[in-house]
Amino acid sequence: MHQSARLCILALAALAACGRLDQVGRAPEFTPTEGSNEYYAMTNAAFPATEEPPEDQASLWNASRQSLLGDRRAATRGDILTVVIEIDERAEISNSSERSRNGRERMAIPSLVGIPQRINEALPEGASLNPAVDFSSSGSSSGEGAVRRREKLTLRIAATVVDVLPNGVLRIEGSQEVRVNFEMRELIVTGYVRPTDITRQNEITYDKIAAARISYGGRGQITDVQHPRLGQQVADILLPF
Repeated sequence: MHQSARLCILALAALAACGRLDQVGRAPEFTPTEGSNEYYAMTNAAFPATEEPPEDQASLWNASRQSLLGDRRAATRGDILTVVIEIDERAEISNSSERSRNGRERMAIPSLVGIPQRINEALPEGASLNPAVDFSSSGSSSGEGAVRRREKLTLRIAATVVDVLPNGVLRIEGSQEVRVNFEMRELIVTGYVRPTDITRQNEITYDKIAAARISYGGRGQITDVQHPRLGQQVADILLPF
């Protein structure tokens, strides 16, 4: 059983190594855009718009998107809008607590019709009923904790409306890849947007995107070196110490 498990691990490691060997001496390849949700949203034709009367086409004040004052914000499937990601968060939490308690109880019976004196004679040497009970207790505890975090990220990305929900909310998806030498930087954003939150410049900030999923990472030679090898990852999981 142990032998078969080792063979499976070696086989998986060999398959992973083969995939990595394909990139030796080559820059990371871009992800194809064909076949993505953004591609289908922009290539599938939407419902034809109602044709405007000739007098409205010649007017500068009509409500069409092609007019001078028309609303050109993303509203239908296949439209594009700009997502502005400006994260500059800082959090600092500090807690401190301290508690102390002292207690002492003493009960003495110096005389009770002479009974303590007579009992003391029968007790072992050093024992006495004066005091009969004497005890004390003390305790103290203290704790201190601190958490500090800071994140800063400024990005802009074009996202595509891939679906319009029945209540009018837009589902957007956006992806961006930038290759510098042998390192590929990837930015992905998805979520749900209300059309009223889109500005006149056809932009929306990340804090107005519901169920936002923002990923900024990379792949390439630098990222590959920073990741631990498969054997090291397996050892970190299986080793009990």
